[in-house]
Amino acid sequence: MGNPELIKYLNDVKYSFNSYTMNRTSIEMGIASVEDKEYFESTLDKIKQTRAWTAQQLSRLGFTFQDSKANFIFAKSDKIGGEELYLKLKEKGVLIRHFKNDRIKEYNRITIGSIEEMQIFINSVTEILGE
Repeated sequence: MGNPELIKYLNDVKYSFNSYTMNRTSIEMGIASVEDKEYFESTLDKIKQTRAWTAQQLSRLGFTFQDSKANFIFAKSDKIGGEELYLKLKEKGVLIRHFKNDRIKEYNRITIGSIEEMQIFINSVTEILGE
């Protein structure tokens, strides 16, 4: 409750720091999922296993990357440029992140999804590379 103009300005600032718009329900659900230790540990284990599998598949396809402890792998290939891979995957409906900064333009940020999603990703990359 407050002045609509002030609320707009507060939201502008809020969303400039937190680009993921989160409402009260999503925040409460997030807190509940972290507080549910069994669910949290199970989800964490799935991400770790899927990340390891994805890293193994990317290595097999000739990608290079640092060891990741996050929910993504930052990888590059000597067989295809970062932007080209990003665009070809996008044509197939598979989304990864690409940055145009000179230092990292050959890399892509590959977020770890479910094992089924990562299988689609690896199959698409394999097809693009003609492996």
